[in-house]
Amino acid sequence: MELSHTLDQLAPGQKARVKKVGGQGAVRRRLMDMGVVNGVEIEMVKRAPLGDPLEYRLRGYHLSLRKNEAQAIEIVPLEGDQAR
Repeated sequence: MELSHTLDQLAPGQKARVKKVGGQGAVRRRLMDMGVVNGVEIEMVKRAPLGDPLEYRLRGYHLSLRKNEAQAIEIVPLEGDQAR
């Protein structure tokens, strides 16, 4: 049985591939409009001092997401990738 991973679980420097964009309505649409779609590679850059928001790099730009938004995105961690 495969464990489900979400984007908020990545450590800084880790990369993953987006498996599914969850959420509903406008939030889901906004994430997809910003390039968070199935199959895209995404890297965790850093967390804010209090843990929210989270910063990611994808498609050549940086994106900040709230933790609850990142929890709605299912990912597949890339093998052999380690946090820096």
